[in-house]
Amino acid sequence: MIDYAILFAFACFGTAIMMCLWRIITADGVGTRVLALDTMVINTIALLILYGLNLGTEVFFESAMIIAMLGFVSTVAYARFMLRGNIIE
Repeated sequence: MIDYAILFAFACFGTAIMMCLWRIITADGVGTRVLALDTMVINTIALLILYGLNLGTEVFFESAMIIAMLGFVSTVAYARFMLRGNIIE
């Protein structure tokens, strides 16, 4: 049986992902889109952790760590591209 708190958390983070997706579609500047995408990655990590807690398995925690590392690296790379125009010097 699913706990109501976990179900409520799924609904909240799912709504947050939809709001970030809307912000990515309707944003004026590129910086706002990058920020919304980074927030969307964080919400995806939270959903993976909740799903892992719900199923009682540890695989989703490891996948959340991989997505966290990829999200951080991609945000830093895109910020550097916006500031300098290139990623690798």
